[in-house]
Amino acid sequence: MKLSIVIVSWNTKDLLEACLNSVYAYPLYQPFEVWVVDNQSKDDTVAMVREKFPQVDLIASEENLGFAGGNNRAIPHCSGEYVLLLNPDTEVKPDALNELVAFMDAQPEAGAAGSRLLNADGTLQPSCHPRPTLSREFWRMFYLDKLVPYGSYDMDKWDITQPREVDVLMGASLLVRKSILDTVGLLDEGYFMYSEEVDLCYRLQKAGWKLFWVPQSQVVHFWGQSAKQVMAEMFLQLYRAKLRFFRKHYSWLTVALYKVVLGLAALLRLALAPLSWLRKSDTSGYQLHMAQHYGRLLITLPSM
Repeated sequence: MKLSIVIVSWNTKDLLEACLNSVYAYPLYQPFEVWVVDNQSKDDTVAMVREKFPQVDLIASEENLGFAGGNNRAIPHCSGEYVLLLNPDTEVKPDALNELVAFMDAQPEAGAAGSRLLNADGTLQPSCHPRPTLSREFWRMFYLDKLVPYGSYDMDKWDITQPREVDVLMGASLLVRKSILDTVGLLDEGYFMYSEEVDLCYRLQKAGWKLFWVPQSQVVHFWGQSAKQVMAEMFLQLYRAKLRFFRKHYSWLTVALYKVVLGLAALLRLALAPLSWLRKSDTSGYQLHMAQHYGRLLITLPSM
């Protein structure tokens, strides 16, 4: 078995069906298997998979295990040389799977590879980013990337014909050598959602492996469809996960300073919220909605 594809779903039946259709429409040219782990969906996802994709290995969890826990349920059963973590809100383009596997076969120093993620309209979506550090998070939270990219990659200027070594690959389409997962460990289930791939990528780098963005592998990503169902809670979960990463890999002082950065960034956004209301622009509603999220973050931050 060359490739095992693992898809963790939660109430994304229609998107998952489209994802699986794309996988079988543009399959790997070598033997592969597909695992779907359903995190107690209420939308008949399990019945759909059983009826329309009997070739899929299905695990119907009786509880919501999160992204890390769901993937970890399937990975130990995978027979492939490579494991592809694939989001249910994705659709693979022609040869996307073959390009990832061919790159890894040709690059023995590569521990993982990620696809070029695209929005539904074909525009480029962030597919990778630098490893989060205190300075990078400060740079990003205060919008300084608009001046000089530091907290994020300036991917619009990258050559899309050449793979590129990066720090962190997005978990929407992330290929990892199965033998490495057997040695460095699976995803950290302390991350319910968000930052689990950041943690895994950092552990791979510390073990001496390189990570590559492979633009020849194109995957459409409809971005956060599961999270949209519980947006307010997922916003807080994003920063709980970031703080877990900082606690796990950095000093207590760095963690404390990071919480200060988050607090100041939240205060800044709350201070600017009235200006968004006065301007009455097309984004005013979004800005005010985000201000509510940052207000909750500010209240919750001391206990996070």
